[in-house]
Amino acid sequence: MRTVLISGAGIAGPTLAYWLKAAGYAPTLVERASALRRGGYVIDFWGLGYDIAERMGLLPAIENAGYRAREMRIVDDHGRRIAGFGTDVLDDLTGGRYVTLARSDLSRLLYGTVRDGVETIFDEEIVGLEQQPEWVDVQLRRGGSRRFDLVVGADGLHSQVRSLAFGSIGTFERNLGYGVAAFETRGYRRRDENVYLMRNRPGRMIGRFALCNDRTLFLFVFRGDAGGPAAKAQLRDLYRDARWECPDILNELERTDDLYCDRVSQIRMDGWSRGRVVLIGDAAFCVSLVAGQGSALAMISAYVLAGELARADGRRRASIQRL
Repeated sequence: MRTVLISGAGIAGPTLAYWLKAAGYAPTLVERASALRRGGYVIDFWGLGYDIAERMGLLPAIENAGYRAREMRIVDDHGRRIAGFGTDVLDDLTGGRYVTLARSDLSRLLYGTVRDGVETIFDEEIVGLEQQPEWVDVQLRRGGSRRFDLVVGADGLHSQVRSLAFGSIGTFERNLGYGVAAFETRGYRRRDENVYLMRNRPGRMIGRFALCNDRTLFLFVFRGDAGGPAAKAQLRDLYRDARWECPDILNELERTDDLYCDRVSQIRMDGWSRGRVVLIGDAAFCVSLVAGQGSALAMISAYVLAGELARADGRRRASIQRL
């Protein structure tokens, strides 16, 4: 077993492709988007995910792309600090092996490790899977039928591979009752370097973080669902009576054409493999945005799966049973 199709070029997919390639496999990445996704939100990156990135030689690039956030600050309607905490304790706990960076930057750096050595097909998705004893026949929306020894779903909370091989998302999703939205803008006049500012009201939160190159990230978390063509109107309605900087932020929202929206959910499954199809990352066990460490967990699951496949010398059943 040497050919592996990986659905998803976010965090788990490129990590798995890197380690499978190193173990002598022939991975192929397929990504629904036409290019690597941009925008989104920032993450705190540390622990085992940080260790795996170091083994991939990515720490200098990650540190260069990241930020040394020094405070999380909760403010009132006038921008005055009412609560918060510094990040010194995190530096102490991790020995300084801690960085805040955009999830899209981490994805870009991970993909850079396999860009020149792994077949990648953008603007494509899996629409059919037919398992045989010795292979999987995969139907691609644009590329027709192809055959692989193993198919891996690394395609996130709304995994197409999971739907095809295990069942609809409703079977496994636990909706936590909140929505999330995020976008970036350039030239926003208020900046607090390396400080994450947050304004909270019952059932809704809005945050601001200054990025490099005169960019600013805004994050909304609110009670209810999110997404769809009316996402901007929904956010305007939810935050129209909010104070602090909300009127200015909503003005910036109108100008963006790259708004990330999703619901805050968990994925719970009894098993992550079915025959020659296996899930990793958020597709298998999304812990939700509010739990944190989803990107690190995605990298860990990819690293473990690649290691078990290499250890079993291609014997699928032996490797997956140990996960």
